[in-house]
Amino acid sequence: MGGAGHELLHTDDSDGSAAAYEASVDGEASGNDDSGEIAGQLSVLDRFLTLWILLAAGAGIALGQLSAVHSFIESTTVGGMNLLVGAGLLAMMYPPLANVQWNLVSTVFRDWRLLLLTTFQNWVVGPATMFLLAAAFFPNDAGFMAGFSLVGCSRCIGMVMIWIALAGGDLEYGAALIAINSVWTMALYSFYASLFLDSLPHAMGLGDGSDDQQELDISVGEVAKNVGIYMGIPFVLGIAGWVVLRRWKGNKWYFEKLTPRLDVLAVAALLFTIVVLFASQSQRITTTFASVLFATVPFVIYFAAMFTGSFFMSQSCGATHAQSVTLAFTATSNNYELSLGVAVATFGLDSDPAMMSVVAALIEIPTMLALVYLSLWLGKKQQQRTKADASARCRYRGCFAKPEPRERAVEYPSVV
Repeated sequence: MGGAGHELLHTDDSDGSAAAYEASVDGEASGNDDSGEIAGQLSVLDRFLTLWILLAAGAGIALGQLSAVHSFIESTTVGGMNLLVGAGLLAMMYPPLANVQWNLVSTVFRDWRLLLLTTFQNWVVGPATMFLLAAAFFPNDAGFMAGFSLVGCSRCIGMVMIWIALAGGDLEYGAALIAINSVWTMALYSFYASLFLDSLPHAMGLGDGSDDQQELDISVGEVAKNVGIYMGIPFVLGIAGWVVLRRWKGNKWYFEKLTPRLDVLAVAALLFTIVVLFASQSQRITTTFASVLFATVPFVIYFAAMFTGSFFMSQSCGATHAQSVTLAFTATSNNYELSLGVAVATFGLDSDPAMMSVVAALIEIPTMLALVYLSLWLGKKQQQRTKADASARCRYRGCFAKPEPRERAVEYPSVV
């Protein structure tokens, strides 16, 4: 799910005339005309992920109607946690963290303004926006509000690299942001979950009409335990694998053999988890289908608002187009694997918060693909404006414009 992130690009500056610059811009602009081929650049698993999720959900609902299947799922539940779902969640969480370029974390500190901006976007705007949307659409449903808030607090660390790559973003910068988000998640998720699931709803009198209100009386320690399991274990494995496996087997094996297989594992684990989750909630889904369908609306609003707002905020702070795309996708995407893990462990397999994490995954894939096309269109418009400005300078001032830097592939990171 994050394999696209390994083809890192750097730039080399070179001098040239305005004519050469214009030719370069023309070439890049024409390349954007192939945006219709974007979907074809994804693997079959990723390209049709929404379809696979729908099929898995349908299969789960059908299986859940069988009493034998429902009884088996209940028999694998220990201490409020289903072992099948727990195994699937851990299998989902490890691949994105194995794909993180941990040696690139320092690159995010090159511009402190953008560092503050991405922190503000991810850890203030994102969670607050999701909470406000949940309060607006489901003010009397504590379970749905909790699910939305868990998703809003789960910042991206995985598939976002694919969207950044397809949209022409800065992959190296994206890898650094993912690593930073992973650290912030470990530090802040427990506090944020308690704030948005318990403190704020109670202070604002929200969710009082829900029959499940008592479920939301959770402790920071309980959420921290779940985060430690579903984020901490994969986090440690991701760093350890990055250091040990690359040194033992080499970069070529790690990037070209291991991580593509882990990407397949992540998708398979996601689909397996969805089947079990929907099977366990089959009866509830069939009776509350209208509410589940209605829940897709605030998710779409969230993705659209976060992307456009983050993109233009980044532009106003002086970020390049590639950086703006990267910052926008990073702020928009969510780690629904983590939110699902915490929801299931905290509220149970048969809960509305767990259901909302699955709905988020279902909506995010096609929405992100649409935002890729928007990014390419914005980039093309920016290139056309830059080309026009360069031509004007040369005509009226007799100067020569410096061409855009050419991209070159870099070597895999050193294992030393």
